[in-house]
Amino acid sequence: MRPKVTVVGAGNVGASVAQYTVEKELADVVLVDVIEGVPQGKGLDLLQAGPIHHYDSRLTGSNGYDETANSDIVVVTAGFPRKPGMTRDDLLFKNAEVVQQVTQEVARRSPNAILIMVTNPLDAMVQLAWKVSGFPPHRVMGMAGILDSARFRTFIAMELGVSVENVTAFVLGGHGDTMVPLPRYSTVAGIPITELLPRDKIDALVKRTANGGAEIVALLKTGSAFYAPAAAVVEMMEAILKDKKKILPCAAYLDGQYGTKGLYVGVPVKLGRAGVEQVIEIKLTPEEDAAFKKSAAAVRELVEKLKL
Repeated sequence: MRPKVTVVGAGNVGASVAQYTVEKELADVVLVDVIEGVPQGKGLDLLQAGPIHHYDSRLTGSNGYDETANSDIVVVTAGFPRKPGMTRDDLLFKNAEVVQQVTQEVARRSPNAILIMVTNPLDAMVQLAWKVSGFPPHRVMGMAGILDSARFRTFIAMELGVSVENVTAFVLGGHGDTMVPLPRYSTVAGIPITELLPRDKIDALVKRTANGGAEIVALLKTGSAFYAPAAAVVEMMEAILKDKKKILPCAAYLDGQYGTKGLYVGVPVKLGRAGVEQVIEIKLTPEEDAAFKKSAAAVRELVEKLKL
């Protein structure tokens, strides 16, 4: 029997997650959305791509949650998108209501699932989902760092004219304007980018990475990024379902690591079948540590606004 994955929210991100999941034959997918007909229509459309793309994964579209029962992984993309001029904080209260309701519904029907949150503002929504679900923290996580580091990797590869496959990048902290890219841990074929690019160029790439989401919002005007966010979610799902023990940056619960306690923040973790199996701690320079603490403080501020 194939694993079962529920994707809540059949907008661009959710539908793309469903698409990548079935194309890799990782699982059968239940696509849930409040808008009548949308998850059913997109599910049927993706099902009909199966004969051409050679996958047998099943897709089910639903406006309710009964079909989601006993999911191995639940991905929550539902929520209001960020519009031009909106800060992530503007989204906070609108999306907290959505996340609270969705988490209650899925946790009740899939008590052993792993929750992957995508809804923004990401770190605060993960914290909320953890509280509402009652799940142990290793089974609740957020997708952010993979996307941020993929953006950083893209810009480094473009700047140097090399394959993205040669580039690894390291990003810590909250998802958003206070994220902390670590250039000295970011490499091209094992060579730190600090040896390949001048400081001012690296600073420019860091700035563009931090504004990566906003740059796309400004270009699209009526929506936000979805291909790369969906690809990042599926990389996490694959690591979990195949028990790969893959080191990936995710929003994970810190219990004293990085001098932070009781908070979800972006850090490198080992992902396997149990979820977050280990938080990887690295030594930070005083400058990096200060930036990380500032980022964590911004997340804590949002969490406190939600009175969690």
